[in-house]
Amino acid sequence: MLYPVNLVLAGRRCLVVGGGPVAVQKAAELVVCGADVHVVAPAMCPEMNDIDGVIRHIRPYEAGEVADFRLAITATDDPKVNRQVFEEGEAAGVWVNSADDPANCAFTLPSRVRQGPILLTFATGGHSPAMATWFRRRFSAEIGPEYLALMEVLSEERTRLQEAGISTEGLDWQGALDSGMLELVREGRLAEAKERLQACLS
Repeated sequence: MLYPVNLVLAGRRCLVVGGGPVAVQKAAELVVCGADVHVVAPAMCPEMNDIDGVIRHIRPYEAGEVADFRLAITATDDPKVNRQVFEEGEAAGVWVNSADDPANCAFTLPSRVRQGPILLTFATGGHSPAMATWFRRRFSAEIGPEYLALMEVLSEERTRLQEAGISTEGLDWQGALDSGMLELVREGRLAEAKERLQACLS
């Protein structure tokens, strides 16, 4: 069984070994999270240059360098390099993921749907990556920008209550969410959604 966790990577050094399309995807996702991303590969596809905030090292991976990072991802077509990074990461206490190579993973990456700070993840414990991707595809269309707007309404009300010295614990947030607020937000009736939220919490 896998232990679910969301890592805070902002400002932390992360390594991506590889320069192909998969490495581009991994590097881009780390940049979104604010990580200090370094990519190492003898050659890189042009798309890697399109990612702002990536430090590129056009050379082979050097023995032991994974120890200088908090987290590493390998995305190469060389099993020996993937294994080397994993073993050196294990020795140094660095979490390493090898794309599509479970034997060289200290952690796995679930399929995910992201809408601003809203993050939904889907995993099958490595049994069927295809099913995890299928879940992501099914829910990607459902989680639209209206969910982000709804979250902002909830966040603003929570902040308002806290600033007024009112505890937000024990309030009927779930009842508010089940009261049709999402439909009001979808119709652009934000003021009514806020009124309904306050009525449910009062």
